[in-house]
Amino acid sequence: MTVIPLEWLPVFSIILPLAAGFILVAVGSFVPVRLQAWSAFATTAVTFSLTVSLLFAVMDGQVVTHQMAGWRPPFGIVLAVDSLNGFVAAVVAGITMLAALYSIEYMKHEGGQTYYYALLMLILSGMMGITLTGDLFNLFVFLELSSVATYALVAFNLDHEGLEAGIKYCIMGATATSMVLLGIALLYGALGTLNMADIAQRLAGERFLPGTLEGNALVAPLAVALLIWGFGVKAAVVPMHTWLPDAHPAAPSPISAILSGVYIKVGLYAMVRVLFTAYHVQPGEALLIFLSTLGVVTMVFSGFMALAQTDIKRLLAFSSVMNIGYILFGVGIGSLLGLTGGLYHLLNHAVLKSLLFLAAGVIVHQTGVRDMSKLGGLGRKMPLTMGAFAVGGFGIAGVPPLNGFVSKWIIFKAAIETGQPLFIFYVLLGAVMSVIAVAYIVNAFRSVFLGQLRREHENLREAGPLMLVPMLALMVAAVVFGVFPQLGLNFVEPAVQAALHPGNYVEQVLGG
Repeated sequence: MTVIPLEWLPVFSIILPLAAGFILVAVGSFVPVRLQAWSAFATTAVTFSLTVSLLFAVMDGQVVTHQMAGWRPPFGIVLAVDSLNGFVAAVVAGITMLAALYSIEYMKHEGGQTYYYALLMLILSGMMGITLTGDLFNLFVFLELSSVATYALVAFNLDHEGLEAGIKYCIMGATATSMVLLGIALLYGALGTLNMADIAQRLAGERFLPGTLEGNALVAPLAVALLIWGFGVKAAVVPMHTWLPDAHPAAPSPISAILSGVYIKVGLYAMVRVLFTAYHVQPGEALLIFLSTLGVVTMVFSGFMALAQTDIKRLLAFSSVMNIGYILFGVGIGSLLGLTGGLYHLLNHAVLKSLLFLAAGVIVHQTGVRDMSKLGGLGRKMPLTMGAFAVGGFGIAGVPPLNGFVSKWIIFKAAIETGQPLFIFYVLLGAVMSVIAVAYIVNAFRSVFLGQLRREHENLREAGPLMLVPMLALMVAAVVFGVFPQLGLNFVEPAVQAALHPGNYVEQVLGG
């Protein structure tokens, strides 16, 4: 039993890291950097514990709501947590916690650590706000908060590469959030509400505001197109993905783990929430078929792009885009099994890609090299990192018995069960791209860890325990969720039910 009342857990999950970020900036000149780093980690750990408490509270179908300032929805802002966003929030907080622990060692000799940890706190607060809010405009505000923090962290090193990547992402991100805001404005102008539960109720009953009836046939489709566009940029969906391959090489590796591990998943969550809760889309609808097609295009394009990379972090960035394609494919199927596979792959990719970027971070931290052609033989010096990269890499490629195989299998099975020739064709493409993934992972593994050790790397050693512990935790999760998939599916299945049956969410939010 938690000491904090249940309805306040989502509030503290947002406010705690937000306050920590401002406090770090305020006291940064007076407090030792090491204490700041551990304070940031402690904040992420507490936030994770709050989200886990929330998740267990909502798994039985309850929706935890907090009416800000006591204003009842739809007139006031409401935080609303069901098993869908409770699941996503716990994944986000957990990965961020591990990245914060890893950062203590990784950033030890870097300058500007006060701002690094403050921005890290703002990213976490923004992601918590996006996932836990029940209000579309509030979602936009937190999307902007997290976006500004990520722009700064991508450019954190203040070199040419970082500034170029940061400015590029800033331009694309600002365009994306503008599209989201325009979509929200269209819905508000037509429906007179920003509460997602109320939007769902009004769209279902075609309860448009007086004077908008003539244009309502276009308002809802145009609004959802703008929202998908904006969220698609944040989720790095092809062709809106181009910021991510540039951002990853420039950003510190713990930030890369957050970007690919959870930040792009928040964009996908927002897409799922709008489509399944507000619009209540059904399997077989043209919009979902379009999303599946977009997912397959994403996986095929980025898979071949990954093959051509020599920069290890850029390769992993394209691999992230590729796996967003698999998730979108599963979500677009729209069935119980399809959404289960998509959300389970969201969890598995968060674990595996965070593991890969943390392993890549050890390589870059210890050698100063990202170009795989200038590496080799590191397995003899860094066996734990080699093991982490192998588990993450082969898991992401879908090799059994690791967790990536299970979620891909569920997605493929769901597509085949539809009986639609188009989806069966997509399964064949997905299987081919898994083989392509094995190819680029094997090539990266061979280039980095096998072969002749270069003379300049003879004195290398394994990273410190604060960098290895998060990697070991993720390795264990990858194996456990692969060998015992039901452990992960126990959290995914209630989330899928919440997405497919939004009536309970709508009723409890508006009635609560």
